Amino acid sequence: MPLVDLPTGETIWYKSTGSGPLLLHIHGSAFGHRNFEKMTPLMAENFTVIDVDLPGYGESKGLPQSSMEGIADQVFGFIEASGFGRMHLHGTSFGAMIGLTLAATHPEVIDRLALSCFLARYDNAAREMRATWKRAARDSGMEAVADLTSVAGFARSFYDRPEAPAQLASMRAAFSKNTPEAMIAGTETIERTDLSPYVDRVKTPTLLLAGAEDAMTPFHTADSGYGLSRIAETLPGAELIVLPDCGHYLVIEQPEAAAAAVTEFLLR
Repeated sequence: MPLVDLPTGETIWYKSTGSGPLLLHIHGSAFGHRNFEKMTPLMAENFTVIDVDLPGYGESKGLPQSSMEGIADQVFGFIEASGFGRMHLHGTSFGAMIGLTLAATHPEVIDRLALSCFLARYDNAAREMRATWKRAARDSGMEAVADLTSVAGFARSFYDRPEAPAQLASMRAAFSKNTPEAMIAGTETIERTDLSPYVDRVKTPTLLLAGAEDAMTPFHTADSGYGLSRIAETLPGAELIVLPDCGHYLVIEQPEAAAAAVTEFLLR
């Protein structure tokens, strides 16, 4: 698979699937590119899908920068160095925070934007949840983090599905490809981040996707947070879709519904 060297010294691994308009997927904070392994084949029916491992994840080299702006600059550097040019972008969770930041700071490289399951600012409950994940990463490794995040990340009905055990095993395998250090660094970056000043700066046409049972980045946060309900009210012209019976891992739990919503929006 191709590698792109960034001016700052990191190397980003990526793969390209399908044909059509360019669509960049940006993964969540513990996955790497496998975050989209169920959704990419569906999106590749209409798009050239670019799946990446951010620095510190999977096959990429180096570490993510210590701020959301710095990580967004790494993604911008990847887009520039790869020669892809302007493209659509779908980020989920941590990747959505990066996508929002990129759209506010480098709008020239994004055509349309889809953001799923994220907070612009974490409330105190979300910070406490992530503190347990960091302890698990340090003490027990990334497979333990996969188990903890699965409890918070899926709707309750997901565990009644026959494919649930295989999906949980796949998540453990995906998480194990990434270092605890990268996961902890990404989490601490999230905890320091307040993207609320960026929300009304985004002029890119934007689709917001939420899971009705998302306990990890809930649609409505406590007063200390800034969630999708407020983002939908503040981001100019944003469209909002809330998927019922769905948790945080929207692109895994309901990939067909997510792909249909994102495809319709991007091709409109």
